[in-house]
Amino acid sequence: MKASEIRELTADELEKKLVDLKKELFNLRFQHAINQLDNPHKIDDVKKDIARVMTILHEKNA
Repeated sequence: MKASEIRELTADELEKKLVDLKKELFNLRFQHAINQLDNPHKIDDVKKDIARVMTILHEKNA
């Protein structure tokens, strides 16, 4: 997800997106722990998306 796409969302939508991304990260870590994850780089991508969403949330709240 690109930052320009994230900036178009409202604060409520960003918070929902953040919760969804954290759930996805948890599931990916769990799959990785039991060796069922096909692409471990997906974890890094989700972490970066979480950081982008949090950054834009802070920008909107400031």
